[in-house]
Amino acid sequence: MFEKIKALEDKFNEINERLMQPDVVNDHDQYTALMKEYRNLQPIVEKFKEYKKAKDANEEALELLDAGGLDKDFKEMVQDQLDESKKSMEELSEELKILLLPKDPNDEKNVIVEIRGGAGGEEAALFANSLYRMYTLYAASKGWNIEVMNANETELGGYKEISFSIEGAGAYSRFKYESGVHRVQRVPETESQGRVHTSTVTVAVLPEADEVELDLNEEKDLKIDVFRSSGAGGQHINKTSSAIRITHIPTGMVVECQDERSQHKNKDKALRVLRSRLLDIKQAEHDSKIASERRSQVGTGDRSERIRTYNYPEGRISDHRIGLTIYRLEYILNGNLDEVIDALATADQAAKLAAQEEA
Repeated sequence: MFEKIKALEDKFNEINERLMQPDVVNDHDQYTALMKEYRNLQPIVEKFKEYKKAKDANEEALELLDAGGLDKDFKEMVQDQLDESKKSMEELSEELKILLLPKDPNDEKNVIVEIRGGAGGEEAALFANSLYRMYTLYAASKGWNIEVMNANETELGGYKEISFSIEGAGAYSRFKYESGVHRVQRVPETESQGRVHTSTVTVAVLPEADEVELDLNEEKDLKIDVFRSSGAGGQHINKTSSAIRITHIPTGMVVECQDERSQHKNKDKALRVLRSRLLDIKQAEHDSKIASERRSQVGTGDRSERIRTYNYPEGRISDHRIGLTIYRLEYILNGNLDEVIDALATADQAAKLAAQEEA
């Protein structure tokens, strides 16, 4: 492991020198690519410096103890240094193992989130709105930009479905754990008997595809229809034929977008969603070929998997993948998702480490 890290440290230093060369500074594409690589290596190199410092302290303490001739107090102080440096080395070694785990190539990408009401009718649609609010509050707390791609609103203010993009560095690395079935247990506003109902909402999180990654042949692969917007309300509904429906002929996949009054903007948004869905299918096919790696991942698998329950009477949120239960439901629904996502990310890293050690 340390030979690999030393090679990465040498590469980091080489990149650092190249970033100061005028020809690189003046070449935008080259400079951007090198800076990305520099930032990826920096956490490993800095952690390795901490490890080497602890190792030097450990070796110094061993030399002093081996030399002998120390008075009692000084010997105790050196022994404390030895114990402390040994503990630091072990902890830093584990942290370096995690930093060396293969990075998900999608982690730094923007995401498109699709939320759909499942079992439960209007109550599921209302909870879809609650999840949309939770995600947008969380994204806003990170300083990320949110843009609605398409929404199908109900009369009571819920969503049969809503898709939106989140733009920001590392958006996918945080949101990727949200794909799956979210179950809510609460008394619906429409329930006169006060009985607790169970409804479900499905969430899909797609890394946004670049045009370069997935080139679409508009003439050959796409059927594009224009129609009038429709929905639960809004002053521009049904007045202009600006809504877009794109059918991907090879797969039969259909994407609609009617959020904008501009036909061109709706088409652009629909293409972004379509590219991301197709890339997700491509990625899923690739992942299915690597079954052992698939099993080592937390929460980036089957969207039919029930991943979480939100129990309103008990004020409880439970993530079934890692056995996490938190009794601060309103706090979480107000966009404070870090505690849940951090736990999922830690479990994911632990699973990947265990799989790597078994290999």
